[in-house]
Amino acid sequence: MSLNLTKASDMDLPKGDARCPGPSYQDILDADGYQVPDAMRSEQYEFLGDEDIGFERYVSEDFAQAEIDQMWNRTWQWACREEHIPAKGDRYVYDVGPYSILVVRGDDMHIRAFVNSCPHRGMQFASEGSTGVRRPTIRCPFHGMTFNLDGSLNEIPCRWDFPHLSEENFRLTEIQCDIWGGFVFINMDTDAGPLADYLEVVPDHFKLWPMDDRYVALHTEKVLPANWKMAMEAFLEAFHVLETHSQAVQTAADANAQYDIFGKNVSRFIHAIGKPSPHLNQPVSEKQIFAKLGRDPEMLPEGAEARAHHAQLLREEYGEQFDVDLSGTSTAEMVDSIEYFVFPNAFFFPGISIRLCYRFRPIDADHCLHEILLLQPVPKGKPRPAPAKPIRLEVEDSYTTVPGFDLADILDQDTDNLMMQRNGAKASLKGGKGAQSLGNYQEARIRRMHLTLDEYLDG
Repeated sequence: MSLNLTKASDMDLPKGDARCPGPSYQDILDADGYQVPDAMRSEQYEFLGDEDIGFERYVSEDFAQAEIDQMWNRTWQWACREEHIPAKGDRYVYDVGPYSILVVRGDDMHIRAFVNSCPHRGMQFASEGSTGVRRPTIRCPFHGMTFNLDGSLNEIPCRWDFPHLSEENFRLTEIQCDIWGGFVFINMDTDAGPLADYLEVVPDHFKLWPMDDRYVALHTEKVLPANWKMAMEAFLEAFHVLETHSQAVQTAADANAQYDIFGKNVSRFIHAIGKPSPHLNQPVSEKQIFAKLGRDPEMLPEGAEARAHHAQLLREEYGEQFDVDLSGTSTAEMVDSIEYFVFPNAFFFPGISIRLCYRFRPIDADHCLHEILLLQPVPKGKPRPAPAKPIRLEVEDSYTTVPGFDLADILDQDTDNLMMQRNGAKASLKGGKGAQSLGNYQEARIRRMHLTLDEYLDG
Protein backbone atom coordinates (compact mmCIF):
# COMPACT_ATOMS: atom_id res chain seq x y z
CA MET A 1 0.00 0.00 0.00
CA SER A 2 1.39 3.41 -0.92
CA LEU A 3 1.51 6.24 1.58
CA ASN A 4 0.55 9.82 0.87
CA LEU A 5 3.45 11.80 2.32
CA THR A 6 2.37 15.09 0.79
CA LYS A 7 -0.80 15.28 2.87
CA ALA A 8 -0.73 17.78 5.73
CA SER A 9 -0.39 16.26 9.18
CA ASP A 10 -3.15 16.39 11.76
CA MET A 11 -3.33 20.06 12.76
CA ASP A 12 -4.62 19.04 16.18
CA LEU A 13 -1.30 17.37 17.00
CA PRO A 14 1.09 19.31 19.23
CA LYS A 15 3.88 20.92 17.24
CA GLY A 16 6.70 18.48 16.55
CA ASP A 17 4.58 15.38 17.20
CA ALA A 18 3.87 14.52 13.55
CA ARG A 19 5.72 11.50 12.16
CA CYS A 20 5.91 9.77 8.80
CA PRO A 21 3.00 7.34 8.20
CA GLY A 22 4.05 3.72 8.24
CA PRO A 23 6.59 1.88 10.37
CA SER A 24 8.90 3.82 12.66
CA TYR A 25 12.58 3.01 12.97
CA GLN A 26 11.80 1.20 16.21
CA ASP A 27 9.23 -0.90 14.31
CA ILE A 28 11.97 -1.81 11.83
CA LEU A 29 14.19 -2.92 14.73
CA ASP A 30 11.34 -5.06 16.06
CA ALA A 31 10.94 -6.70 12.66
CA ASP A 32 14.68 -7.43 12.47
CA GLY A 33 14.31 -9.81 15.40
CA TYR A 34 17.81 -9.01 16.68
CA GLN A 35 18.60 -7.65 20.10
CA VAL A 36 20.18 -4.23 19.69
CA PRO A 37 22.11 -2.14 22.22
CA ASP A 38 19.96 -0.15 24.61
CA ALA A 39 21.36 3.03 23.07
CA MET A 40 19.56 2.23 19.82
CA ARG A 41 16.29 1.72 21.64
CA SER A 42 16.46 5.14 23.26
CA GLU A 43 14.37 7.94 21.80
CA GLN A 44 14.75 11.57 22.83
CA TYR A 45 13.17 14.42 20.94
CA GLU A 46 11.91 17.85 21.89
CA PHE A 47 10.14 20.51 19.87
CA LEU A 48 12.54 23.42 19.57
CA GLY A 49 10.42 25.98 17.75
CA ASP A 50 9.49 26.65 14.15
CA GLU A 51 10.83 30.15 13.52
CA ASP A 52 12.68 30.84 10.28
CA ILE A 53 16.49 30.97 10.36
CA GLY A 54 17.99 33.91 8.46
CA PHE A 55 20.44 33.29 5.62
CA GLU A 56 22.73 36.07 6.87
CA ARG A 57 24.12 33.45 9.28
CA TYR A 58 25.62 31.67 6.29
CA VAL A 59 26.90 34.52 4.14
CA SER A 60 27.79 37.39 6.47
CA GLU A 61 31.49 38.01 7.12
CA ASP A 62 30.52 39.74 10.38
CA PHE A 63 28.62 36.67 11.52
CA ALA A 64 31.56 34.43 10.60
CA GLN A 65 33.85 36.71 12.63
CA ALA A 66 31.52 36.52 15.63
CA GLU A 67 31.76 32.72 15.47
CA ILE A 68 35.55 33.00 15.48
CA ASP A 69 35.56 35.42 18.39
CA GLN A 70 32.93 33.78 20.57
CA MET A 71 32.44 30.13 19.64
CA TRP A 72 35.39 28.37 17.99
CA ASN A 73 37.71 29.32 20.85
CA ARG A 74 35.31 28.03 23.53
CA THR A 75 34.23 24.57 22.33
CA TRP A 76 35.70 21.08 22.46
CA GLN A 77 36.92 19.94 19.03
CA TRP A 78 38.75 16.83 17.93
CA ALA A 79 42.23 17.81 16.79
CA CYS A 80 43.71 14.45 15.77
CA ARG A 81 43.75 10.76 16.59
CA GLU A 82 46.09 9.30 19.21
CA GLU A 83 47.66 7.22 16.48
CA HIS A 84 48.80 10.42 14.77
CA ILE A 85 51.19 10.97 17.68
CA PRO A 86 52.05 7.48 18.99
CA ALA A 87 55.60 8.13 20.29
CA LYS A 88 57.42 10.61 22.52
CA GLY A 89 58.06 13.86 20.68
CA ASP A 90 55.41 13.30 18.00
CA ARG A 91 53.29 16.34 17.22
CA TYR A 92 50.27 17.36 15.13
CA VAL A 93 48.99 20.81 14.14
CA TYR A 94 45.25 21.57 14.20
CA ASP A 95 43.99 24.90 12.85
CA VAL A 96 40.50 26.39 12.95
CA GLY A 97 40.06 29.91 11.66
CA PRO A 98 42.98 32.01 12.96
CA TYR A 99 43.65 29.61 15.83
CA SER A 100 46.50 27.11 15.59
CA ILE A 101 47.10 24.34 18.10
CA LEU A 102 50.20 22.17 18.49
CA VAL A 103 49.38 18.75 19.97
CA VAL A 104 52.41 16.96 21.42
CA ARG A 105 53.17 13.57 22.97
CA GLY A 106 55.47 14.22 25.94
CA ASP A 107 58.39 12.32 27.47
CA ASP A 108 55.90 10.95 29.99
CA MET A 109 53.65 9.81 27.08
CA HIS A 110 51.06 12.36 28.19
CA ILE A 111 49.39 14.31 25.38
CA ARG A 112 49.37 18.10 25.73
CA ALA A 113 48.18 20.94 23.54
CA PHE A 114 49.80 24.36 23.13
CA VAL A 115 49.10 27.50 21.17
CA ASN A 116 51.20 27.08 18.02
CA SER A 117 53.13 30.30 18.51
CA CYS A 118 56.63 30.97 19.84
CA PRO A 119 56.46 33.46 22.75
CA HIS A 120 59.55 35.19 21.32
CA ARG A 121 58.34 36.62 17.97
CA GLY A 122 55.14 34.68 17.32
CA MET A 123 56.58 32.24 14.78
CA GLN A 124 54.59 29.04 14.33
CA PHE A 125 56.49 25.91 15.21
CA ALA A 126 54.85 24.02 12.35
CA SER A 127 52.24 24.66 9.66
CA GLU A 128 48.61 23.50 9.53
CA GLY A 129 48.14 19.75 9.27
CA SER A 130 51.84 19.00 9.60
CA THR A 131 53.25 16.27 11.77
CA GLY A 132 56.59 15.74 13.45
CA VAL A 133 58.11 12.49 14.59
CA ARG A 134 60.05 11.77 17.77
CA ARG A 135 61.61 15.17 18.28
CA PRO A 136 63.07 15.64 21.76
CA THR A 137 62.06 19.31 22.01
CA ILE A 138 59.84 21.95 20.43
CA ARG A 139 62.16 24.25 18.51
CA CYS A 140 61.27 27.50 16.78
CA PRO A 141 62.46 27.52 13.15
CA PHE A 142 63.04 31.31 13.25
CA HIS A 143 65.60 31.93 16.05
CA GLY A 144 65.92 28.52 17.65
CA MET A 145 64.08 29.21 20.90
CA THR A 146 63.61 25.72 22.32
CA PHE A 147 61.02 24.29 24.69
CA ASN A 148 60.59 20.95 26.39
CA LEU A 149 57.69 18.69 25.44
CA ASP A 150 55.78 19.85 28.52
CA GLY A 151 55.98 23.47 27.30
CA SER A 152 58.70 24.59 29.71
CA LEU A 153 61.74 26.53 28.57
CA ASN A 154 64.71 24.50 27.37
CA GLU A 155 67.09 26.94 25.67
CA ILE A 156 67.35 30.57 24.57
CA PRO A 157 70.13 31.26 22.04
CA CYS A 158 72.26 34.21 23.20
CA ARG A 159 70.82 33.77 26.66
CA TRP A 160 72.84 36.76 27.87
CA ASP A 161 70.53 39.10 25.92
CA PHE A 162 67.37 38.02 27.73
CA PRO A 163 67.95 38.58 31.46
CA HIS A 164 64.26 39.47 31.80
CA LEU A 165 63.07 36.02 30.74
CA SER A 166 62.79 33.00 33.01
CA GLU A 167 61.30 29.53 33.05
CA GLU A 168 58.32 31.00 34.90
CA ASN A 169 57.46 33.78 32.44
CA PHE A 170 58.67 32.30 29.16
CA ARG A 171 56.96 29.06 28.28
CA LEU A 172 54.38 27.81 25.82
CA THR A 173 50.72 28.62 26.38
CA GLU A 174 49.01 25.36 27.24
CA ILE A 175 45.32 24.76 26.53
CA GLN A 176 42.87 22.11 27.64
CA CYS A 177 43.32 18.70 26.09
CA ASP A 178 41.53 15.39 26.67
CA ILE A 179 40.90 12.07 24.93
CA TRP A 180 37.80 10.08 24.03
CA GLY A 181 37.56 7.08 21.75
CA GLY A 182 41.09 7.52 20.42
CA PHE A 183 40.34 11.13 19.45
CA VAL A 184 42.39 13.96 20.95
CA PHE A 185 40.14 16.90 21.80
CA ILE A 186 41.22 20.48 22.52
CA ASN A 187 39.49 23.50 23.99
CA MET A 188 41.01 26.98 24.09
CA ASP A 189 38.70 28.14 26.88
CA THR A 190 40.48 27.78 30.23
CA ASP A 191 37.12 27.88 32.00
CA ALA A 192 35.50 25.16 29.90
CA GLY A 193 33.99 22.18 31.69
CA PRO A 194 35.38 18.67 31.22
CA LEU A 195 35.15 16.87 27.90
CA ALA A 196 33.21 13.97 29.44
CA ASP A 197 30.38 16.34 30.42
CA TYR A 198 30.45 18.10 27.04
CA LEU A 199 30.00 14.78 25.19
CA GLU A 200 26.75 14.08 27.08
CA VAL A 201 25.47 10.59 26.15
CA VAL A 202 28.28 9.76 23.72
CA PRO A 203 30.70 7.98 26.12
CA ASP A 204 27.89 5.77 27.45
CA HIS A 205 26.36 4.97 24.06
CA PHE A 206 29.71 4.13 22.50
CA LYS A 207 30.71 1.57 25.14
CA LEU A 208 29.65 -1.16 22.70
CA TRP A 209 31.19 0.67 19.76
CA PRO A 210 34.74 1.44 20.90
CA MET A 211 36.37 3.92 18.54
CA ASP A 212 39.83 3.59 20.03
CA ASP A 213 40.31 0.09 18.58
CA ARG A 214 40.10 1.47 15.02
CA TYR A 215 42.67 3.09 12.79
CA VAL A 216 42.52 5.72 10.03
CA ALA A 217 42.44 3.74 6.78
CA LEU A 218 41.45 6.71 4.60
CA HIS A 219 41.54 10.46 5.16
CA THR A 220 40.17 13.06 2.75
CA GLU A 221 40.13 16.86 2.93
CA LYS A 222 37.85 18.64 0.50
CA VAL A 223 37.25 22.36 0.07
CA LEU A 224 33.52 23.02 -0.24
CA PRO A 225 31.99 26.18 -1.76
CA ALA A 226 29.71 27.03 1.15
CA ASN A 227 29.67 28.18 4.73
CA TRP A 228 30.64 25.42 7.17
CA LYS A 229 27.14 25.32 8.67
CA MET A 230 25.41 25.04 5.31
CA ALA A 231 27.76 22.25 4.24
CA MET A 232 27.35 20.43 7.53
CA GLU A 233 23.57 20.59 7.70
CA ALA A 234 23.09 18.23 4.75
CA PHE A 235 24.55 15.55 7.03
CA LEU A 236 22.17 16.33 9.89
CA GLU A 237 19.07 15.06 8.11
CA ALA A 238 17.90 12.34 5.72
CA PHE A 239 15.09 14.48 4.33
CA HIS A 240 17.16 15.23 1.20
CA VAL A 241 17.59 11.57 0.24
CA LEU A 242 14.43 11.45 -1.90
CA GLU A 243 15.59 14.19 -4.26
CA THR A 244 19.38 14.30 -3.95
CA HIS A 245 19.99 10.55 -3.72
CA SER A 246 16.99 9.31 -5.67
CA GLN A 247 18.91 6.22 -6.78
CA ALA A 248 18.85 5.04 -3.14
CA VAL A 249 15.11 5.23 -2.41
CA GLN A 250 14.61 1.49 -2.90
CA THR A 251 17.03 0.77 -0.06
CA ALA A 252 16.78 3.85 2.16
CA ALA A 253 13.89 4.31 4.56
CA ASP A 254 14.46 8.06 4.55
CA ALA A 255 11.28 9.40 6.07
CA ASN A 256 11.30 6.59 8.65
CA ALA A 257 14.58 7.87 10.11
CA GLN A 258 14.69 8.51 13.84
CA TYR A 259 16.00 11.84 15.12
CA ASP A 260 17.19 12.30 18.69
CA ILE A 261 18.15 15.45 20.59
CA PHE A 262 20.18 14.36 23.61
CA GLY A 263 21.30 17.78 24.79
CA LYS A 264 22.61 21.06 23.50
CA ASN A 265 25.82 19.42 22.19
CA VAL A 266 24.79 15.96 20.97
CA SER A 267 22.14 14.74 18.55
CA ARG A 268 21.64 11.64 16.42
CA PHE A 269 19.83 10.19 13.49
CA ILE A 270 19.39 6.49 12.70
CA HIS A 271 18.52 5.75 9.11
CA ALA A 272 17.46 2.23 8.07
CA ILE A 273 19.23 0.71 5.05
CA GLY A 274 17.73 -2.21 3.14
CA LYS A 275 14.19 -0.92 3.55
CA PRO A 276 12.43 1.03 0.80
CA SER A 277 11.48 4.65 1.17
CA PRO A 278 7.87 5.19 2.22
CA HIS A 279 7.73 7.72 -0.63
CA LEU A 280 7.64 4.92 -3.20
CA ASN A 281 4.18 4.40 -4.65
CA GLN A 282 4.77 0.86 -5.85
CA PRO A 283 6.07 -2.24 -4.10
CA VAL A 284 9.75 -3.19 -4.30
CA SER A 285 10.72 -6.85 -4.34
CA GLU A 286 13.34 -8.24 -2.00
CA LYS A 287 15.42 -9.18 -5.04
CA GLN A 288 15.30 -5.60 -6.25
CA ILE A 289 16.43 -4.38 -2.83
CA PHE A 290 19.19 -7.00 -2.76
CA ALA A 291 20.45 -5.84 -6.15
CA LYS A 292 20.44 -2.20 -5.03
CA LEU A 293 22.55 -3.26 -2.05
CA GLY A 294 25.19 -4.39 -4.52
CA ARG A 295 24.38 -8.10 -4.42
CA ASP A 296 23.47 -10.64 -7.09
CA PRO A 297 19.68 -10.90 -6.79
CA GLU A 298 19.78 -14.55 -7.85
CA MET A 299 21.84 -15.31 -4.73
CA LEU A 300 19.05 -14.24 -2.38
CA PRO A 301 17.60 -17.42 -0.83
CA GLU A 302 13.94 -18.07 -1.45
CA GLY A 303 11.79 -16.27 1.13
CA ALA A 304 14.75 -14.39 2.61
CA GLU A 305 14.64 -10.68 3.42
CA ALA A 306 17.24 -8.67 1.52
CA ARG A 307 18.18 -6.50 4.52
CA ALA A 308 18.70 -9.49 6.83
CA HIS A 309 20.64 -11.57 4.30
CA HIS A 310 22.82 -8.62 3.31
CA ALA A 311 23.65 -8.11 7.00
CA GLN A 312 24.56 -11.79 7.38
CA LEU A 313 26.87 -11.66 4.39
CA LEU A 314 28.52 -8.56 5.84
CA ARG A 315 29.07 -10.37 9.14
CA GLU A 316 30.94 -13.06 7.28
CA GLU A 317 32.85 -10.72 4.94
CA TYR A 318 33.91 -8.17 7.53
CA GLY A 319 34.53 -10.88 10.11
CA GLU A 320 37.02 -12.51 7.78
CA GLN A 321 38.51 -9.23 6.58
CA PHE A 322 39.14 -7.84 10.05
CA ASP A 323 39.40 -11.11 12.00
CA VAL A 324 36.54 -10.21 14.34
CA ASP A 325 33.49 -12.12 15.54
CA LEU A 326 30.35 -10.32 14.34
CA SER A 327 27.94 -13.19 14.88
CA GLY A 328 26.10 -11.36 17.66
CA THR A 329 26.04 -7.99 15.95
CA SER A 330 22.53 -6.84 15.11
CA THR A 331 21.31 -6.23 11.58
CA ALA A 332 20.90 -2.53 12.37
CA GLU A 333 24.51 -2.16 13.52
CA MET A 334 25.70 -3.99 10.43
CA VAL A 335 23.89 -1.96 7.78
CA ASP A 336 22.19 1.18 9.09
CA SER A 337 23.43 4.75 9.04
CA ILE A 338 23.89 5.57 12.72
CA GLU A 339 25.25 9.08 13.09
CA TYR A 340 26.04 11.11 16.21
CA PHE A 341 26.77 14.83 15.97
CA VAL A 342 28.87 16.66 18.56
CA PHE A 343 28.70 20.45 18.42
CA PRO A 344 30.19 22.36 16.73
CA ASN A 345 31.56 20.29 13.86
CA ALA A 346 32.07 16.55 14.48
CA PHE A 347 30.15 13.48 13.26
CA PHE A 348 30.76 9.92 14.43
CA PHE A 349 29.32 6.76 12.82
CA PRO A 350 29.64 3.70 15.09
CA GLY A 351 28.17 1.19 12.62
CA ILE A 352 30.01 -1.58 10.80
CA SER A 353 29.25 -0.77 7.15
CA ILE A 354 29.54 3.00 7.56
CA ARG A 355 32.71 3.52 9.58
CA LEU A 356 33.21 7.23 9.09
CA CYS A 357 33.96 10.36 11.02
CA TYR A 358 33.43 13.86 9.63
CA ARG A 359 34.43 17.33 10.64
CA PHE A 360 33.87 20.75 9.09
CA ARG A 361 36.08 23.81 9.58
CA PRO A 362 35.54 27.35 8.27
CA ILE A 363 37.86 28.79 5.64
CA ASP A 364 35.83 31.97 5.07
CA ALA A 365 32.13 32.81 5.04
CA ASP A 366 31.73 31.11 1.64
CA HIS A 367 34.07 28.13 1.96
CA CYS A 368 34.89 25.37 4.41
CA LEU A 369 37.05 22.28 4.73
CA HIS A 370 35.27 18.94 4.97
CA GLU A 371 37.36 16.10 6.35
CA ILE A 372 36.36 12.43 6.26
CA LEU A 373 38.14 9.67 8.15
CA LEU A 374 37.39 6.02 7.38
CA LEU A 375 38.07 4.04 10.55
CA GLN A 376 38.78 0.33 10.19
CA PRO A 377 39.09 -2.18 13.05
CA VAL A 378 42.68 -2.83 14.09
CA PRO A 379 43.57 -6.36 12.87
CA LYS A 380 43.59 -8.79 15.77
CA GLY A 381 47.07 -9.68 16.99
CA LYS A 382 48.75 -7.23 14.60
CA PRO A 383 50.33 -3.82 15.14
CA ARG A 384 48.14 -0.81 14.58
CA PRO A 385 48.65 0.40 10.99
CA ALA A 386 49.95 3.91 10.53
CA PRO A 387 47.17 6.44 9.85
CA ALA A 388 46.52 7.23 6.21
CA LYS A 389 47.87 10.54 4.97
CA PRO A 390 45.22 13.10 3.95
CA ILE A 391 44.18 13.27 0.31
CA ARG A 392 43.45 16.89 -0.60
CA LEU A 393 40.54 17.70 -2.91
CA GLU A 394 39.63 21.14 -4.17
CA VAL A 395 36.13 22.37 -4.98
CA GLU A 396 36.20 21.02 -8.54
CA ASP A 397 37.58 17.58 -7.57
CA SER A 398 35.33 14.53 -7.28
CA TYR A 399 35.40 12.07 -4.42
CA THR A 400 35.46 9.36 -7.11
CA THR A 401 39.15 10.18 -7.67
CA VAL A 402 39.89 8.72 -4.23
CA PRO A 403 40.80 5.02 -4.63
CA GLY A 404 38.55 2.55 -2.84
CA PHE A 405 36.03 5.10 -1.53
CA ASP A 406 32.69 3.30 -1.77
CA LEU A 407 30.57 6.33 -0.79
CA ALA A 408 32.18 8.68 -3.31
CA ASP A 409 29.15 9.04 -5.60
CA ILE A 410 26.81 9.85 -2.70
CA LEU A 411 29.23 12.41 -1.28
CA ASP A 412 29.53 14.06 -4.69
CA GLN A 413 25.76 14.38 -4.81
CA ASP A 414 25.75 15.96 -1.33
CA THR A 415 28.46 18.47 -2.08
CA ASP A 416 27.44 19.29 -5.66
CA ASN A 417 24.37 21.05 -4.27
CA LEU A 418 26.33 23.50 -2.18
CA MET A 419 27.31 26.24 -4.61
CA MET A 420 23.75 26.64 -5.85
CA GLN A 421 22.45 26.57 -2.26
CA ARG A 422 24.96 29.26 -1.24
CA ASN A 423 24.09 31.42 -4.24
CA GLY A 424 20.39 30.87 -3.64
CA ALA A 425 20.72 32.02 -0.04
CA LYS A 426 22.43 35.20 -1.22
CA ALA A 427 19.74 35.76 -3.84
CA SER A 428 17.06 35.31 -1.20
CA LEU A 429 18.68 37.94 0.98
CA LYS A 430 18.67 40.35 -1.96
CA GLY A 431 15.05 39.97 -2.92
CA GLY A 432 13.38 36.91 -1.40
CA LYS A 433 12.34 35.73 2.03
CA GLY A 434 15.94 35.83 3.25
CA ALA A 435 15.48 32.87 5.56
CA GLN A 436 14.99 29.12 5.63
CA SER A 437 12.00 27.27 7.10
CA LEU A 438 12.83 23.95 8.78
CA GLY A 439 10.81 20.83 9.37
CA ASN A 440 9.92 20.31 13.02
CA TYR A 441 11.16 16.73 13.24
CA GLN A 442 13.40 15.79 10.33
CA GLU A 443 15.41 19.00 10.59
CA ALA A 444 15.34 19.41 14.37
CA ARG A 445 19.07 18.69 14.63
CA ILE A 446 19.80 21.70 12.45
CA ARG A 447 17.71 23.91 14.71
CA ARG A 448 19.39 22.50 17.81
CA MET A 449 22.80 23.33 16.33
CA HIS A 450 21.77 26.94 15.71
CA LEU A 451 20.32 27.30 19.20
CA THR A 452 23.57 26.07 20.72
CA LEU A 453 25.56 28.41 18.49
CA ASP A 454 23.38 31.30 19.66
CA GLU A 455 24.21 30.49 23.28
CA TYR A 456 27.86 31.15 22.51
CA LEU A 457 27.23 34.25 20.42
CA ASP A 458 24.93 35.74 23.06
CA GLY A 459 27.62 35.34 25.70
